[in-house]
Order: sequence, then structure tokens, then C-alpha cells
Amino acid sequence: MDMLLEGLYVPLTTPFYPEGRLNLRKLEHNVDRYSRTPVAGMAVLAETGEAELLSDSETRDALTVALGAATESKVMVAGISRASVNGTLELADFAATLGYDAVLVRCPTSLKAHQTKEILTFFQTIADRSTLPVLLYSVASAPLAAELVAQLATHPGVIGLVDDDASADRTARILDLTAEVRREVTVTPVFAAVTGRMLAVKEEVGDATFIPAANLGGSAAVAAAVPKPAIKTRSKTVGFQIVASNSQRILSSLRAGASAVMPGFAAAAPQACYEVYAAWKDDDQALADEKQAWIAPAIAKAEVELGVPGIRYGCDLNGYFGGRPRLPLLPVTAGQRNEIERAMAGIRN
Repeated sequence: MDMLLEGLYVPLTTPFYPEGRLNLRKLEHNVDRYSRTPVAGMAVLAETGEAELLSDSETRDALTVALGAATESKVMVAGISRASVNGTLELADFAATLGYDAVLVRCPTSLKAHQTKEILTFFQTIADRSTLPVLLYSVASAPLAAELVAQLATHPGVIGLVDDDASADRTARILDLTAEVRREVTVTPVFAAVTGRMLAVKEEVGDATFIPAANLGGSAAVAAAVPKPAIKTRSKTVGFQIVASNSQRILSSLRAGASAVMPGFAAAAPQACYEVYAAWKDDDQALADEKQAWIAPAIAKAEVELGVPGIRYGCDLNGYFGGRPRLPLLPVTAGQRNEIERAMAGIRN
């Protein structure tokens, strides 16, 4: 089914043990904590999650544990990008089996911007065969041209774009090029997103639908239970949905027409980022400007200057497990930690 994309999304970091092994317990901890915040959903293995540094087996374990720890009302997006169509589709099938709501797919690094035909073929083939809706992923290292996005937006399997540029001009340009695109999405009676897990037959055995990280044996397991009715829903018409992933442009992107935001800084400060979105949503533009200005220095220091290692340390400051990145990325130094602490003073969640 098509998915409503509104609100704030958290691009998860991927926890590792000090020696570099995947730390599934801490991933479970982080997702559980984010689930208690007002975020609309989470993206597993986006750029912030260092997806390219994980093996296929680790990718499957991370996807399994993250979904199992999330509450059913949170929209869950699976980063499944691989260099080949077949590899990407294998992960798309796996994500669908687990119960994800959409898949996030970026252009393979082997394709260059001028190879338009090859790029279109890659994304169209994924969208043709994936049983989950596809979110295009335009990252700084592999940006997608607005005209190419517009071509792909007409595919019934492509529901939107996660855009790392997300400048006001580019956002407005893409929305103008995709103005004819209209989709029907399933929502709650109060027009909130409905996830596949909310529509599924519910279980009468408490909250434990999936095996926790401690008992992971390679795949998710569903508990047997007595069914009860699913929730009531209605439909809503939406256009092509843009999710802005640039932390410095949360407000400008929303004002230009983005329906949702997925800033990297949200992994370290979800509440502070949500307050920017909430003020904009309530049409309190002065407050929205104030909230964006409040977090701007921390974004500049932790994310723009220091990247994923800086975001990870910001997570540590706010009770989420950040820890060390995986090599070849290096952790922040003692001096950089002090700078992040000063920049994030007062930004707590």
C-alpha cells in the first residue's frame, strides 16, 4: 500500500561494539527510546547508519531487530541499497517479509550522473518488483536530477523522495514537475499514517511480536495468538512526497512544500528537531525560526563539521547509544567532544 509521509523521521545510527561488531542490543534500546518520542517513524540503514559498512547478514539482523523494537504506529523505512538490482531486490523481499512500510533506495555508486538510462532502469526495475513502496534516496555523493526524479515519480511503486539537498528551489522545482502525481494513502480517522503492522491482525499476547535481539536466530518470528479486529481507516489524497534530510534546511524545505523531514541531527536530538516541525505545523513561524536557530550551532558542529562520528557523540549525550563508528571512520577526539558538548548545551531529550 502507499504510505503517508508526514512529520519527523529519525535516520538511525548503527551501534557497534568497541572492536567493531554489530551491537544489536543497543540498536534495540535506541529504537525503543525513539518509539517513545513524537517522531513519525524511523529509517534503518540510511546514510547515518553507515549501511555500506555492513555485510548482508548484518544488514538483515539490523533490519530484523529494529522493526521488532519499534511500536506499530511508527512508520518504518528499510535502507536496502546494494550495487546490483538483484541484491537490492533480495533485501526488498526480506524487508517486506519482516513487515516494513517502505524501502529506501539510492543510486549505485558505480553509475554516474550522465548514465540516465541506466539509473532509470535500476530504479524502475526495483519499483516494478518490490512489494513495498519505494522511496528514492538522493544523497550528496549520488544526487538525483530533478527531471529524473520527475520521470520516476510517475511509477506507481515510487511514493516519494528523501532528499539530502532539499533546498527551497529544488524542492519547489520537483513538486512543480510532479504536480500531476496523485496517490490515495490509508490514514487513521485523524489523518495520521497507518502502518502495515497496524492493519495486520493484532495479537493478544502483549507487545512481544518479534524475537528480541538477545534471542535472534537469523530471522523474525511471529508469536501465535488469538486475533482481534484491526483499526478503522480512511483515505487521503497526496501528491509526490518529499522528505527533506538536510538538518540545516528543515524549515526552508517544509515551507517549500516538503511533507516530512529526516535530518541526521534527529538521531541525537529528536525532540529538538520535532519542535521545529511542530511549530511549523502549527503555523507559528516565529517560534519555528527560533527553534531552528536554537539547534543550528549544534548541527553545524556535530553533523556538518564532524559527520556521523559527531552525531554519534550527540546521541551519547542524550541517552541514545552512539558509540564508536566502524572503521575506516574514526571517533571524535576529546577536544571535539568538548566542542559538541558546548554546542549541545541545553539540547536534551
